[in-house]
Amino acid sequence: MVESLNSMLVNARDFPYVALLDVIQEKISKWWNDRRIVAMAITTPLTSSQESEFRPRFAQSNGRHTSQLNPVTYHVKGGELEGVVDIFNKTCTCKEFDIDKLPCVHAVAAAHHAQVSVYSLVSPYYTKEYYVLAYGETIYPVRSQSQ
Repeated sequence: MVESLNSMLVNARDFPYVALLDVIQEKISKWWNDRRIVAMAITTPLTSSQESEFRPRFAQSNGRHTSQLNPVTYHVKGGELEGVVDIFNKTCTCKEFDIDKLPCVHAVAAAHHAQVSVYSLVSPYYTKEYYVLAYGETIYPVRSQSQ
């Protein structure tokens, strides 16, 4: 972001401070609005980057043997590493789910076995809804005191 601001301000560096701040505000407003438009155009439950990271886990979870240990805990075997998933606390012994707050392969398999929406296990910070809210406000220009 700093490099973007520096390249944007190459021609404006000699402007008076107020004019320089106007250029910065205008550019940030444009970036903000561009991100809002992108966020509102998303058609999936998650942001585009999180959706592309999450999708392969569905295929990787196929064929895993899942057994229920109690109402919220599942043991998932298969693949290189097995895991014990707690779908209520959103944790897995592989720690990937705990750290990323995005269901790991084990959590996806456990959710399918429990007939729980996998998306309900994802941190809300990765959702389209939160992304839209993050850019929901408008950045208005500040009027000078002389106006």
